[in-house]
Amino acid sequence: MDAILIKGGKSLNGEVHISGAKNAALPMLAASLLAGGKFCFKNVPELKDIESILQLLSSMGAEVDRQGPTVWIDTTELKSFEAPYELVRKMRASILVLGPLLARLKRARVSLPGGCAIGARPINMHLEGLCRLGAKITLEHGYVEAEASRLTGEEIFFDVPTVTGTENLMMAAALAAGTTVIRNAAKEPEVTALADMLNNMGAEITGAGSPVIKIRGVDNLRPVTVSIIPDRIETGTYMVAAALTQGVVRITGAQPDHIKAVISKLKQTGTEVAVAKDEITVTGCRPIRSVDIKTLPYPGFPTDMQAQFMVLMSLANGLSLISETIFENRFIHVPELRRMGADIQISGGNAMIRGVKKLSGAPVMASDLRASASLVLAGLAAKGTTRISRVYHLDRGYESLEKKLANLGANIRRVSENVPETL
Repeated sequence: MDAILIKGGKSLNGEVHISGAKNAALPMLAASLLAGGKFCFKNVPELKDIESILQLLSSMGAEVDRQGPTVWIDTTELKSFEAPYELVRKMRASILVLGPLLARLKRARVSLPGGCAIGARPINMHLEGLCRLGAKITLEHGYVEAEASRLTGEEIFFDVPTVTGTENLMMAAALAAGTTVIRNAAKEPEVTALADMLNNMGAEITGAGSPVIKIRGVDNLRPVTVSIIPDRIETGTYMVAAALTQGVVRITGAQPDHIKAVISKLKQTGTEVAVAKDEITVTGCRPIRSVDIKTLPYPGFPTDMQAQFMVLMSLANGLSLISETIFENRFIHVPELRRMGADIQISGGNAMIRGVKKLSGAPVMASDLRASASLVLAGLAAKGTTRISRVYHLDRGYESLEKKLANLGANIRRVSENVPETL
């Protein structure tokens, strides 16, 4: 396994280009199962999670060809309706193939996703929704077995908004008979991007981006060419990096409308944020003002930016409160930040942060994707050298992170775990 070494204290300056969004690419790639033919996906990030779902599609008979950020998928002939455990265990989002397989092949056998370090993310709402559409579902030996001669449109109400649940049901309903209405649907930009793709394929979907999505089922869908939207969480991470290091970073290829909550909170800290059509320029300032954060479903403050923002608050003046309402175990990065000198107290779903004058480099261990990013940010701002172990988490969601940060002036490099702690 690899580790990342960072010698902190350098201001980040320059320009960084945002990659395609992993959380948009995954459901869109899964949607290729809905129609036979050759799809073309552009602006696809090179990430472990993307590699995993492409392997999964290949195992089902799809022909996959990748050349840089462009991926071609030919789903003319599918030989399997099964998503086996050895592939699904690598990535929870593999459950997104359930709806498309059931809609097109009338059958699906998908391994139940494994556990997750940031808390339980049950798929019961996916399954209940598919049952409402007429699917017969059983759970056998760790697999979801689903059958339906033809799905039928129905009204579905989610107890809480679920992004992958909304996406799975939207894909399944696209080929169902009649009209499906999803109420309390997730409103994330990734959901809207998937709906746009499905409509280009011939689906009839309205309301994406709102709490009520209507899908009028059609008989057939067609392959399309589509470009993946920019990654809003990568955008927010580089914004915080600039603020932390008192740098000036121009972030290009971004979609500012997708990250308004983060922009608003950053401005409240005293950070200067200038927004243009597809770029954001962030200028870090001192002192950093403390602000309170509450994670909420979109368009609220994203849970995927909570850990990164906590690092910023660790160096702010005064006290700040971060309330996590989405995932119950998403403070597992806190002990590692404490090792670096952060003053953070946890009580249930709340974290009280008392700003300190400096963080200190230390050996730390990553526990999940966004926790990994927070430790990198802390290392950039800390005095001395930080060594981050288990950085394979980063490779799931950040494309070329060390290279992009190095191009901005960071003293950072990836090493093997047994390489001495020197930079």
